[in-house]
Parts: sequence; structure tokens; C-alpha cells
Amino acid sequence: MTERRSKLEIVFDILAFMQRKGGRIKPTHILYGGNLSYNRLKEYIKELEDKELIVLVEDKDKKFYQITDKGLNLIYEFKKIKEITDAFGL
Repeated sequence: MTERRSKLEIVFDILAFMQRKGGRIKPTHILYGGNLSYNRLKEYIKELEDKELIVLVEDKDKKFYQITDKGLNLIYEFKKIKEITDAFGL
């Protein structure tokens, strides 16, 4: 049986996926990359926007979400914490 991801892990997964895809992707790609339902995607997008981790960008009638410097910093800090907790077996 698989363990459920924590909220922080889901946020990290979304932001890391965006970073791997060049930092700017369509909402549907976030849906697939984050492995989320549509309703959960909307909740996470709103929260990430509210916390200024991503921004909505419109280009030629298409909508994209772009990761911000604040979002990139969160990825960096999360990776450091994960390395420490893994080193201690937590």
C-alpha cells in the first residue's frame, strides 16, 4: 500500500515538476505532473498563487503558470531539509 503524500510533498512535487519543465507550464500539465484531481489542483494553484510561489501568465490567449523566485527558493530549501532527514533516517 502506498503512503499518502503530505501537503508539503505535494507542493514540492508541483514546483519541482514546473522547474524541470522550464518553469512555465499549462495548468493541465500541472494536473498530470502533480498527480492530482482537478478539484485538488484548483486548491493547490490558488494556495501557491496566494503565497506567491507561482504566477499566472497569459500569452496569446493561452494561460500558463510560472514558478517565481520564491517558489524556486522553496524547492532549494526543501531539498536541503530532505537530505538532512534522510541522513538521519527520519
